[in-house]
Amino acid sequence: MPGVIVDCVIYRDGRRTERPDDFPTALREARRQRGHAFLWLGVHEPTPEEFERISGEFGLHPLAVEDALKAHQRPKLEVYDDSLFMVLKPVDYDARTTTVTTTELMVFVGDAFVVTVRHGETGPLAAVRRRLEHRPGTLRHGPTSVLYAVSDAVVDHYIEVATALQGDLEELEAEVFSPDRTESRNTAAEIYAFKRQVLEFRRATGPLTEPMTRLQENGVPFVHDGSRPFFRDVSDHLARANDSVEGLDRLLSDVLAAHLAQMGVRQNDDMRKISAWAALAAVPTLIAGIYGMNFHHMPELGWRFGYAGVLLAMAAIEFSLYRLFKRRGWL
Repeated sequence: MPGVIVDCVIYRDGRRTERPDDFPTALREARRQRGHAFLWLGVHEPTPEEFERISGEFGLHPLAVEDALKAHQRPKLEVYDDSLFMVLKPVDYDARTTTVTTTELMVFVGDAFVVTVRHGETGPLAAVRRRLEHRPGTLRHGPTSVLYAVSDAVVDHYIEVATALQGDLEELEAEVFSPDRTESRNTAAEIYAFKRQVLEFRRATGPLTEPMTRLQENGVPFVHDGSRPFFRDVSDHLARANDSVEGLDRLLSDVLAAHLAQMGVRQNDDMRKISAWAALAAVPTLIAGIYGMNFHHMPELGWRFGYAGVLLAMAAIEFSLYRLFKRRGWL
């Protein structure tokens, strides 16, 4: 299965050794040297037929296999008789399109093996493997070291994504309150779109809290006792990421509320201006309408200066109303 298996390596005493082509033989060899060696098998988007052979050799639980194949899982930790199964959701952020994308990463941890199943084009596994191979002291902890390193890489990238989102949100906030903002932009739609990206991010970080808490506790099988302080450190970083996501969500809600309030104030200003101009137009219309009724017996019809007097009266009233509305800020 060359297109499915990304890497298959036996690590002995924290050192990378051979890269066998036959993973069943490699698994038997790692189990024979249990405590000093383990097998790390990396798989990318296997089909059910391809993963059936892997699960059969490693003795993976059918429910965990089903979750690993279907993907679209929440981050979680499941304990079975022969293995530990953990689901992680790595997150990436494209600042050009302000889009958060999530992939899925499943980790099976057993007595002398680690099987990682990746869904999606991006993931931290290659970088994690390179970093671990330069830290043999960490790899000596066995399969638990891989679970810790993968979790640590995923959670650390959460913080980087949260920082990038915070920067873009500050720019959006500045645009909302900018006096030079153009009315042609659909700011409310931009805020809602940004809020959806934060929600996608939250779906990856929030559910991971419970699994990381369990990994700090005693009694979790296939987890090295000495690794629990390291998982506590990952949990602290995850708490920071969750706090950042909560802060982003609250700030977005505040920005949206402020934007809607601005729109209401702006609409009230527009209505006041329209009402003021309507009042200015109503006065000459009223006077002209009265003198346009064509009755014979009306005051000032025979007055020589009546036409000029009416025009001057209109102008005086219009000027007085204009000054009044201007002073009150309606115009």
